[in-house]
Amino acid sequence: MEQNAQRELRTVSPEWTVSELMARIAKALVSDGPALAFSPTSHTHVPSRVSLVLSTTGSSGLVKEVGLSAGALLSSARAANNFLAASFGNSWSLLLPLNHIAGVNVLIRSLELGTEPIDLRNRDGELPKVDFTAIVPTQLFKALNGDDHLLAHLISAKAVLIGGAPISADLMAQAKMAGINLVTSYGMTETAGGFIYNGVPLAESEIKLTSQNCLAIKGSALASTYIGAEPLWEAQFEDGWFITKDLAKFEDEKLVVIGRSDDVIISGGENISLDAVEGALAARFTGKTFGALAKNDARWGDALHVAIVGEDLPAESEINDFLIEKFGAGAKPKGFFYPSHLPLLGIGKVDRNKLAQLIVEVPS
Repeated sequence: MEQNAQRELRTVSPEWTVSELMARIAKALVSDGPALAFSPTSHTHVPSRVSLVLSTTGSSGLVKEVGLSAGALLSSARAANNFLAASFGNSWSLLLPLNHIAGVNVLIRSLELGTEPIDLRNRDGELPKVDFTAIVPTQLFKALNGDDHLLAHLISAKAVLIGGAPISADLMAQAKMAGINLVTSYGMTETAGGFIYNGVPLAESEIKLTSQNCLAIKGSALASTYIGAEPLWEAQFEDGWFITKDLAKFEDEKLVVIGRSDDVIISGGENISLDAVEGALAARFTGKTFGALAKNDARWGDALHVAIVGEDLPAESEINDFLIEKFGAGAKPKGFFYPSHLPLLGIGKVDRNKLAQLIVEVPS
């Protein structure tokens, strides 16, 4: 792969301030500095067209490093600002982590507006007013359930982008009653973040459904490649369309994402592979059988639950600690179930549809 690499890749330092990071991003976007990786990487160079590299988790738990060009990132930022009627000098607040495309997008949208976002990721107490911000449903739930400072911050904004996980109708209704102007955002790292707002594609984006009702995408904000896995990237396309694993439908000419065709869930904005969770638990706690599934939750979007079959079972706290250490905080189960057996598909894979029906009748 290195013979095709034409540009240095440097990993972002957690010691950099937002100002320093924005300056480096600005240089990366105009090829006046190295490309930037927002997660640890083994790669030292990338194709010259790649400006930023962000990691995302696939259905098998495989981490894919997504290479994004300046054209894709700027197209995404400009389309978002235009949709929101943002003007030069308007401000964003940063409430999302910078190892996710949604957080990085706040920086690039701010660059386009000639401002620097107000970093509120680790700030307590009263929060300043801004024009725009972006959150995940977990943060909205927190604001509507006791975090008055965050609530006031969201109410004061002209618009609040929300995405990264499914949002319940109840939570949407509560936000509207509270006076928050929510704009639902759908996207992924491969589309340089959100490119469908309130069910409608942004400028320079096209969508359609495949015969299996999976969402297919075309547009200027599409990524360039998977770093070190170019054949995998090419395999995502059919007749020029990027084929996602998201199942969708149209209602009143607006896109509604109804689920995923693979086994990755999104909990609190974090991608979690159910297959990877099951495999890791089985390897760590031998002699037991595990099933992982998601339940819709107003706070988490997809809430991870674990079903366990066996004897001399480990403590739930031990499982929590193990999964957090291996996959991150988003992988802490939100519930445990102890059925008498796990329903299986013909290939020996856990049948999650039947398991979901089964655990309704099983006390946790």
